[in-house]
Amino acid sequence: MSKGRAEAAAGAPRILLRYLQEQNRPYSAQDVFGNLQREHGLGKAAVVKALEQLAQQGKIKEKMYGKQKIYFADQDQFDTVSDADLQSLDAKIVALTAKVQSLQQSCRHMEAERDPGVEEGVCQLHRETEEHQSSHQPCDSRRERTSIQREAEVLQGVEKAEENGRQQTCMMQSLKATPRARSNSLKKLG
Repeated sequence: MSKGRAEAAAGAPRILLRYLQEQNRPYSAQDVFGNLQREHGLGKAAVVKALEQLAQQGKIKEKMYGKQKIYFADQDQFDTVSDADLQSLDAKIVALTAKVQSLQQSCRHMEAERDPGVEEGVCQLHRETEEHQSSHQPCDSRRERTSIQREAEVLQGVEKAEENGRQQTCMMQSLKATPRARSNSLKKLG
């Protein structure tokens, strides 16, 4: 066994206990091994040994399902949640779900309204603007100067609209990143 693996195996019980407590769901030894192998370099034998050691010490629970053992954090260590707290969380989930649906609908409307020719026009304006800037030639006429100013204003307006769309997309993605427990609660409600 390499020195790195030996050190990882020595710290395996601490790593596995923290992992099972954070995840707070049942895992087989194979699942734990697969989930932590890359991050911590634990071998399967070290994982199995550490899980059995933690179960014997009473730090985690183990159950047999057929021929397979399942390991999970001892639920007595977690605070109980009152019905009022659960109802409050459920109400927040419902409100956030409604907000997500509203934002998704708004984005669908914005995407439907987007004209495919707009992007091509924006690209053309970018090219023309770069050409004018790279030439460093002063504008010969008032008409050319006005035309360039209009193009720049249109370009700025399009860029602002695109930025607003990106901000809404970011907001939707952050709202979608709710914990699995909330989505499970939503399934129960639905």
